[in-house]
Amino acid sequence: MFSAIGIPGLILILVIALIIFGPKKLPEIGKATGETLREFKNSARSLSEEEDQQNTTGQLNTSEKK
Repeated sequence: MFSAIGIPGLILILVIALIIFGPKKLPEIGKATGETLREFKNSARSLSEEEDQQNTTGQLNTSEKK
């Protein structure tokens, strides 16, 4: 996902964020971004596990009918 950005791109993004938000606000924004990404990953993992469980249950039901 971030492989195309590279180090110079990340530095540029950080400098722009520092200019826009200031040094006092930047840690708060980073924390909020990290929490949001963690929630997103947990939700995606949960949905994936539910889908796998439903597929497994569906396969068991199909094999029992045969």
